[in-house]
Amino acid sequence: MNLSRRLHETAGGAADKTAYIFMEQKTSYGQLDSAISKFANSLRDLGIKKGDHIALVLGNTPHFIIGLYGALRAGATVIPINPIYTPDEIGYIISNGDVKLVITLDIILPLMEALDPAMPNVKHIVYCHTSKEGTGNLTDLSIYPKLKPVTYLIETGNPAYLEADTCEDDTAVILYTSGTTGKPKGAMLTHKNLYKNADDVGTYLKMNESDSVITALPMFHVFCLTVSLNAPLLQGATLLIMPKFSPKEVFRLAAKYEATVFAGVPTMYNFLYQFPDGNSDDLKSLRLCISGGAAMPVSLLKEFEKKFKVVVSEGYGLSEASPVTCFNPLDRPRKPGSIGTNILNVENKVMNELGEEVPPGQVGELAVKGPNVMKGYYKMPEETAAVLKDGWLYTGDLARMDEEGYFYIVDRKKDLVIVGGYNVYPREVEEVLFAHPHIVEAAVIGVPDPNQGEAVYAFVVSDSKDVTGGDLTAYCREHLAKYKVPSAFEFLEELPKNTTGKILRRTLKPSVSQV
Repeated sequence: MNLSRRLHETAGGAADKTAYIFMEQKTSYGQLDSAISKFANSLRDLGIKKGDHIALVLGNTPHFIIGLYGALRAGATVIPINPIYTPDEIGYIISNGDVKLVITLDIILPLMEALDPAMPNVKHIVYCHTSKEGTGNLTDLSIYPKLKPVTYLIETGNPAYLEADTCEDDTAVILYTSGTTGKPKGAMLTHKNLYKNADDVGTYLKMNESDSVITALPMFHVFCLTVSLNAPLLQGATLLIMPKFSPKEVFRLAAKYEATVFAGVPTMYNFLYQFPDGNSDDLKSLRLCISGGAAMPVSLLKEFEKKFKVVVSEGYGLSEASPVTCFNPLDRPRKPGSIGTNILNVENKVMNELGEEVPPGQVGELAVKGPNVMKGYYKMPEETAAVLKDGWLYTGDLARMDEEGYFYIVDRKKDLVIVGGYNVYPREVEEVLFAHPHIVEAAVIGVPDPNQGEAVYAFVVSDSKDVTGGDLTAYCREHLAKYKVPSAFEFLEELPKNTTGKILRRTLKPSVSQV
């Protein structure tokens, strides 16, 4: 069984059931399944074969779902990409990921045009129309011969259901995660990985065809992909798709369509809590609120629950595990501050440096085993061997387990900074700063941020007195996604180092005036 086949079976038994609502328009499972088959067959007509790589450079739109499931039905491997990434970031993933076809928005086509010389493997660019103007005459683009409108492919495709001959261990999705080397790593998730995690999460959270799930998280993010998209669709639920997160829209959708499930990162809960017109009556239909992507401050969790009379349950996951490994159980007391217990079919352990499980209460590295664990990093055997050991995925997060089997994240073994649920590795930002002609040294850390959970903070040494923080902000915006850009720059004469010359990152403390 895989995601595409399961959706086809659901459509066969409940063709008229609403699969999603987008911009007030309802689409049934039968209509969705038909669009997926047409798109899959059009991909075949374009020469896409089993194992070919397709990039989705899209936000939250039905075309993301059709593109994802259509590509999987055709036997292709999908690479979701954040559409707000810079040209450098998008270009690297498309090139490193050996992408042959890109599905994107018409407003991003000028970027595709600029990247075209560096994308020799891309034979087709499928674009989705937006309501925005100003994309210009597409015939003026040199990539015009490669362009195909997604609506045409869906409308003219063969409606027959033809499932590619894939096996459960074939790679279905490659999720690029920020890398400690400064370059993202592509986590290869199989059909079995994605299906099992979505099915186990849906079962664990008791999702069913009566649920209406607010899909506010970005679909290209693994949290949304499994918890707010795949899991609900496998259970026959209805998605309430938000093009982008808006506190006002969450309250409106929840009230109008009697939403039962909301999943978000702590930043979203903070914005909902602070929204002046937020009304607990609008959320009275919610039976489940899920938080993940970063640790939720216990004080925010308690205040949110008190104000809106709902229970927020935290979980844990990572791209390499499809992503969910832990979740606070629904049939037992939830423990604030905990990421919960093992979900179905997944085992978590806290290990010491020798690979031995430590007793409850002791801190070690969290390791995971289960059908959701990736097959490895794309074209990175050494990095794969470093995290997959004896059947276990070593997460790099420090954790402890209590006597009742609840896990707690204590700290991050890696230097990861989590901004609004998005992972930012300091080395990636440092590499960009190092490329600046007047930056001699740079070190990046995470600092607390009331809205995003954490913010990126940079310490720099410059050989020019004329370089300002504003200059570096503008420079970083050219090379990094918005959430990776440092919120502040602190100029130092030199960075603290040990006797071998290694920068002592943990001794760096922001000056009060800079925060």
